[in-house]
Amino acid sequence: MTDLLLLPGDGIGPEVTAQVRRVAEKLTPDLSLDERPFGGISYDQLGTPLADETLAAAKAARAVLMGAVGGPQWAAAPRDKRPEAGLLALRAGMGVFANLRPALCFQPLADASSLKREIVEGLDLMIVRELTGGIYFGIPRFIEDLPGGGRRAVDTQVYTTAEIERVARVAFELARGRRNKVASAEKSNVMDSGLLWREVVTDLHKRDYADVELTHILADNAAMQLVRAPKQFDVLVTDNLFGDILSDAAAQLTGSLGMLPSAALGVAGTPGLYEPIHGSAPDIAGKGVANPLAAILSFEMALRWSLDRPAEADRLYAAVGAALEAGARTADLGGSLTTVQMGDAVLARL
Repeated sequence: MTDLLLLPGDGIGPEVTAQVRRVAEKLTPDLSLDERPFGGISYDQLGTPLADETLAAAKAARAVLMGAVGGPQWAAAPRDKRPEAGLLALRAGMGVFANLRPALCFQPLADASSLKREIVEGLDLMIVRELTGGIYFGIPRFIEDLPGGGRRAVDTQVYTTAEIERVARVAFELARGRRNKVASAEKSNVMDSGLLWREVVTDLHKRDYADVELTHILADNAAMQLVRAPKQFDVLVTDNLFGDILSDAAAQLTGSLGMLPSAALGVAGTPGLYEPIHGSAPDIAGKGVANPLAAILSFEMALRWSLDRPAEADRLYAAVGAALEAGARTADLGGSLTTVQMGDAVLARL
């Protein structure tokens, strides 16, 4: 069994994933590593963004870490062959339904956020995003020509009780190990799926988690509160679409999208999928200036959640903090270090 499968992907993905490999080889040299093409590069080489062999390797590994997928060169590819389709198929195939996206503000980066220091300093927020349902997977979805001219597009937002309950359970369990607060975000005022979401979360809370403080918040208000007073949140659980949007907004609180890792988890005993939440950033791909810390911190999450290496995870987290404390910065953080130099800075602290 492979311990860690690397899927570098497209754009800056290979650049940041290369730094993860360097860190893994130094910190955990006994871990077995494998690497496969994924996303647009896989489509170019193999005719599909996710080869059957790659999915099989992912399901057989203990943890999977990917870089990023997508780019303008694949915009004209058939929808089911685009890099993003490969990502959705990977998540569904691995059965990773709970996406954990921590927003942590490292002390040295409190002034790197676009918000005031007092608003973000000490921030420790966990967004739990449902990952394999909702509007990204709902059927029917299509674009059709209208008889009188013009076209119509349809996407379907759909959730079942079981899908909502299992991701809410993850949020409640996480909260018990943190500050014991869960905020559930939806649009129950205008969407039936949001109303069901609120009802299911409420019922689960009454039944199994009455000891955890639960609040409900509309997703648009959650967006406002994230930039007004983000430290009010401990664990924020929400659906696939709103989780995608809100976690990207939370990224800016930390100083840069290049600082946010994520973990996608399924049922106990199955491999987790780890990835930085930044995209492939085609505008800087190949320039060697991407921030690798989100990818490195994604490996830190893999060590903690899938590889049973909490001590090494602690060492790596401390090394990232020490590098930032010493002034290591890539361009997105206001510095001038290259991707490799930022990797060097973390390795030096290990």
